[in-house]
Amino acid sequence: MSKLSHGRLGHPRNCDQITVQADQLATHLKDADLSTPVPSCPGWTVNQLVRHLGHGYRWAETTIRTRAAAPPQDTEMRDLTPYVDEDPAVLAPWLREGAAALADTLRESGPDAPVWTPLPEETSGFFARRFAHESLIHRADAALALGIDFTVTDEAVAVDAVDEWMELGTHPLQLSFHPEKRELLSRGSTLRFLATDAPPAARADWLVDLRGDALAWRRTADDPGTPDVTVTGPLTALLLTLYRRRPPGTPTTEVTGDAALLAHWLDRNGFG
Repeated sequence: MSKLSHGRLGHPRNCDQITVQADQLATHLKDADLSTPVPSCPGWTVNQLVRHLGHGYRWAETTIRTRAAAPPQDTEMRDLTPYVDEDPAVLAPWLREGAAALADTLRESGPDAPVWTPLPEETSGFFARRFAHESLIHRADAALALGIDFTVTDEAVAVDAVDEWMELGTHPLQLSFHPEKRELLSRGSTLRFLATDAPPAARADWLVDLRGDALAWRRTADDPGTPDVTVTGPLTALLLTLYRRRPPGTPTTEVTGDAALLAHWLDRNGFG
């Protein structure tokens, strides 16, 4: 089974993005009401969202530093009920500390250290890319909950976040983990996602292919047929749509073609 790529950012920039995104999220916490519910993570408050991410940093750092052959316990990352009425002045430095420790350990390990990962045959580089984009999306969760404008200003980061979403969502093991997704293939359809604010060189144009016997994706330019549904909009808006942080068609994306197909597909492809 082929390994996932390290993405267009590469290992060093993936490591950097963990701390960049954590720092920006930490700034959102200043004077914020941490008890604010997070609609995109039902049942969580902003406080609990930050604790989840910060414990995730520490769990991944332990996994990589110890070259774990099995996943460490992650109770604190899952059970968030103890975290209420916290002080942003305490929580923000704690988040930054966890991000910095993880990034440092990943830089020291390099991208190819053997270690347990959720997918077989992966290495430490998997965690660098995954936590770079996990941090990005959870920053979006906090910003949207707190009414703060969320935009990904680094085009390469946003494009790679979509690329990784596509790679994970069409991984061969998806059909083993979630056999119900085979039903998607029975539709014989294609879905296109086009960023309207990215230059052609960015290749911010994705095609999801459900026509074969496996989930697949490619750049639309490599498959110039007519898709069954197309979603167009700014890159940040597409990212939020794919991660189901905002519904398609609002506020800045446009859907043309089979909107029911899009809704059906998104409903079965949530993660992160």
